[in-house]
Parts: sequence; structure tokens; C-alpha cells
Amino acid sequence: MSDLWKDEVREGGLLREEQQDHLLPNQEQQSSKLRINASRLQSNIRELAIFGLNQATGGLDRTTFTPAELAAREWLKAELLRLNLAVRVDAAANIWAVRSGAGGRSPDVSAVSDRSVACLAAIAFGSHIDTVPNGGKYDGALGVLLALEVMTVLEENKVVTRHPLELVSFSAEEPNPFGLSTFGSRAVAGKLKAKDLAGVRNDQGELLTEALRLAGGDPEQFEAARRKPEELAAFLEVHIEQGKRLLDRDIPVGLVTAITGIYREEITVLGEANHAGTTLMGDRKDALMGASEMLLAFETVCRNHPADEVVGTIGRISNEPNAANIIPEKVTFHLEIRGEQRAQIREVLGDWGKLALPIAERRGLRLERRLILDQSPEPLDSLVISLCEGQAEKLGYSSLRLGSMAGHDATHMASLTRAGMLFVPSLDGKSHCPEEESRIEDMEKAGNVLLQSILALDQELNH
Repeated sequence: MSDLWKDEVREGGLLREEQQDHLLPNQEQQSSKLRINASRLQSNIRELAIFGLNQATGGLDRTTFTPAELAAREWLKAELLRLNLAVRVDAAANIWAVRSGAGGRSPDVSAVSDRSVACLAAIAFGSHIDTVPNGGKYDGALGVLLALEVMTVLEENKVVTRHPLELVSFSAEEPNPFGLSTFGSRAVAGKLKAKDLAGVRNDQGELLTEALRLAGGDPEQFEAARRKPEELAAFLEVHIEQGKRLLDRDIPVGLVTAITGIYREEITVLGEANHAGTTLMGDRKDALMGASEMLLAFETVCRNHPADEVVGTIGRISNEPNAANIIPEKVTFHLEIRGEQRAQIREVLGDWGKLALPIAERRGLRLERRLILDQSPEPLDSLVISLCEGQAEKLGYSSLRLGSMAGHDATHMASLTRAGMLFVPSLDGKSHCPEEESRIEDMEKAGNVLLQSILALDQELNH
């Protein structure tokens, strides 16, 4: 296992104390005592969970650009406006809320008394509020609601920061019917272009461009959503772990060192439709039977790989014409591989290809393959990790350095700016299901680390 991924327990770390002469008057002592309001956070979690609530299962159906998700967006914008933040929706329908800093990028440098804080870039933090079908109320939403809570605490206490602060709620982080996950953060990082949206529809035939407009985006000006590296000083995201490493060790705060690589393809197996009763077994070109053999071959390749962190999933499949008395003609499925190293992903893909092609040839089938996502493993910023570690220690919280086996918006933000992530323990390691749960005391601790880390970054960074 690489050093980036090695689990390492820390009781905190050292925080550098440079540039203390740039602190705004009386801010350091006052700010170090600030804490989030756990009761308010819990109330906001309950309130946001109303949107998309599935009464039958208790889960949330708030997939991107659906009526439930659009309603949740309106709720969030209203909460942000109550804090007198400058709220805008960019061309990718990401929601941004800006709190000015003493040294925000302004052409009127003379308006800032301390020239050392003039023209500072923004510190951004947030996550997403869309869910998977029948998902839980913490995945993504916790990061946005903790960002909202941080903004509320700063406003209540009239804290003046050097850097502007920006809360962001990214569009369409989760895999969705349009087939474009981490949609908003990829647009911000310049990894998703207007051409990638052309002609994309969901299963109901709705165009992505039209859905984007309904959410306040602008497909014609889509690439205007891209942010420049000089606009951002740092990015932080809080997220539930979606695993059991923190829970098993009874550690409240995870410090993410790197984010898994994710490779996703759409595979189409083409056979020949025919009568289910009159076509002999030797004469069949059954797309579903061939696809089934390929899926089991994929599982075998993943299980046989020596690295524990290599995992593979077939999470979506369709069969046509899907009738009891017709031999299947076309099967489409999504194949996903995750690993800590790009080479591991390539090994699995290559080994599976060596098995899938002979299966297709032997059965008289054709294979079509379309790349959906090829996301490299992404290390997070060492300074941000150490700084968050130091804040956890000051607060008296133990922490664990660990890698993330799930993809996140921070992956793409790391290509723009210094990026870091904090994990909150997941009870029973459950996520993407109604049973997803985290303890309020753990969420409170992660929120306090987020708050103090933002304030520490504000003093540490001079750009």
C-alpha cells in the first residue's frame, strides 16, 4: 500500500505560527473559542431530509434536477440569503454563497488598510445535496449543512476574515440518470465541457440541457462555471466516511490523504432477437446469457487482484426487448473499477477484456464500449491535512489519516487548489441506503475542526 493510503492514527499535529502579525485585531483569541451549534445542525439535517423523503422506505429520492432536488436547492438558497451572503448559481447550476473578507480580490486596494491582506483568494468549502435513489440524509448534505453552520457561526460572532469565504453546493455529485457524476465540480475544474452535454438524455428522454436550465444553469455558457486557480486559496469538504475504519477505532475525525481512482464504462452486448421456443440452443445469439458470463468473469478478475483496495461493481443493467418469449437482443451495463493506483485499474480492465472478447466471439455476439469516467487517484494537500490535524489536536479530538475509497467533489477541486477532506464515522459503515446514520457528537466534532481549520487557513495562507 502506498504511503498516501496508509492508515495512520494521530492525536493531532503541529500548526505553523507564521504571519501572526497579519491577524486582524483581537481575532485570534476570540475565534479559537468558536464552536458550531449542534442542535441547530441537527435541526437543519431534519429539515433538509424532508425533501425527497420516501414514505415507504424512509430513504431519500433526491436525485439531481428532480422536483425534490430543485425544492431542496430553494430551501438552501433561502437559508444562505438569511445570512446576508451573496448567493449566485453558476452555469453548471452550482450554488455559491460568498462572505466577504478584509482582503477580498478588489480593484480598490486602497480600501484595505492592511496591504498584506489585499487581493486574497477565496477559501471555499461545501459538498452536495443530491442523493442516490433511496439514499440517506448525510451523504453530501452533511458537508453542505456544516458549511452553512460555519457561515452562521461566523456571522453571529461578527468574525472578520482576511480571505473571502465561499460555501458551495455542487450539482449532480452522485451517479444519476444522465450518466454524469461529479457534474458540478468537474465543470468548476474545467474537466466537463459544453460538448459533453450535447444530446444527453435520461431514461425518460429528458435532455440534460433542459434539466440544467430548470436548476438555474446555462448550457450555452456552461464553461463560464470554470474557476481559475488564482481565485481559490483552498477547498475543504466534510463527508461521512461510508465505511467502518473510523467506527472500528472509535475515532471521531478522519483526515483524508487521497481519493480513489474511478473508472466507469458502458458496455453494450449485441446479439440477435428470436423466438424463445422455436430457436434451438445451438442457434442462439443470446445477449443476456453472454453478458451474464462476462459479469461473472469481471467479478473473478476483481476478487483475484492482490490489492484489497481494488473493487469492481456492475451497478446498472438493462435488457432488451425484455420479454418472456423473446431471446434477448441487447444488454447494456455499467462496469466500474476503483483502486488506489491507476496501474491497478488498468490491470483489472485488461484482464477482463481478455476474457470478455472470447466470450463474445464464442457466442456470436458483438461488444460496444463507451467510456463514461476515467478519474485518476488524487492525493490531497499535505499542508491542509496537517493543519486540520493540528486543529483536531487543539480541540482534544483524536484523528486518523486514511484514504477515501469513494469519489468526491474534492477530487476535482484538488486540481484547482489546495484541497482537504474530513470524514465523519458512519454507523455500521452504511451509506447509499435509508439506514445511513452518523452520531451527532461526531458530526459536531468534525464541524468544529472544519470551523477552526478554515480560520487557521485564513491566517496561514497569503494568496
